[in-house]
Amino acid sequence: MRDFNFKGKKLLEKIFSLGCSNIKNDLSAVKPLAFEGCSLERARACLYMGTVFLSMIWVILHLSKAYAQSYPIKAVRVVSPFPAGGGTDIIARLIARQLSEQLGQSFVVDNRVGAAGMIGSEMVARSAADGYTLLMATSGTHTTNPTVFAKMSYDPVRDFSPISMVASAAFVLVVHPSIPVKNLKDLIALAKSRPETLNFASSGMGGISHLGFELLDRMAGIRMTHVPYRGSPLQTQATVAGEVAMTMDSIPVTQPFIKSGRIRALGVGSTHRSPLMPEVPTIAEAGLPGYQLASWYALFAPSMVSEDIVTLLQKAVVKGLSGSSLRQDFALLGADPLASSPQDLANIVQQDLKKWLQVAKEAGIKAQ
Repeated sequence: MRDFNFKGKKLLEKIFSLGCSNIKNDLSAVKPLAFEGCSLERARACLYMGTVFLSMIWVILHLSKAYAQSYPIKAVRVVSPFPAGGGTDIIARLIARQLSEQLGQSFVVDNRVGAAGMIGSEMVARSAADGYTLLMATSGTHTTNPTVFAKMSYDPVRDFSPISMVASAAFVLVVHPSIPVKNLKDLIALAKSRPETLNFASSGMGGISHLGFELLDRMAGIRMTHVPYRGSPLQTQATVAGEVAMTMDSIPVTQPFIKSGRIRALGVGSTHRSPLMPEVPTIAEAGLPGYQLASWYALFAPSMVSEDIVTLLQKAVVKGLSGSSLRQDFALLGADPLASSPQDLANIVQQDLKKWLQVAKEAGIKAQ
């Protein structure tokens, strides 16, 4: 029996290597193997099994392609894992509108909030891989949550099919006017002269602004004290009130206070200056080369979605982001349109995961 299984396997491998089009009814393609110890009856059985198997693969592949070519035939749900009216929700609605116009089908935003975006993200991860449930993910849901939560309800790499980056929003480093610094180099010098005396506000333990300051500390060789708050507006309000020395927050939140002189901007975390405040240098050019801190927004589908569907959606995102009206809408949010290939997006997720997990480890931030 063991000998038969070995020879049967060998016959099937021969059949698959030849392909269906080369297999003859007279078994001429497999007769040479029959002379190696297998009877023609066994060869015929293996031929039949191989032909059926290859035919099934052919049917599945062509049905899948036909299905992808007809997509979408019904409304598509775009899950925003954060509340309505917030940055993620607005960006999801803007891109959903573009997809609806281009693909001729409704793309409807569905807010599934809670657990720092994990409830909505998990729902998409567990959805059918048919392209009708998508996720407007963020750098938080996919790269910083693992530094905070010991037990994630989804795997940000394994459970999703990346489609495209959508936008990137820079953070601004701001200080209270009572802090005697005019630029980033002044701040670093002051922090070095007063170890652990200066403090900074964040939106919470392990959040993007917290990790951003920990990265700044390590790159600049300084040590400041962390004061966590419950959310983005509160951390900036605390800085404006002088409860803390500084914070990092988005441009829309900080800009009104910067313009009124109630806080001072030292640098933006993006790779280039923001058109909303071109007079403010990047943190990299202000004294920390290589420093970068920005939130990103990206479109994902559940894992195993057809590559044809991913390609269709990615091309639609790229086309949508090229429009001037969408760029203007994004600018009001302090965000830059930023399309990508699926592979580039996958690389960004893996690189950021590695980066922030390392920062958290060095800072002694333990996931709860």
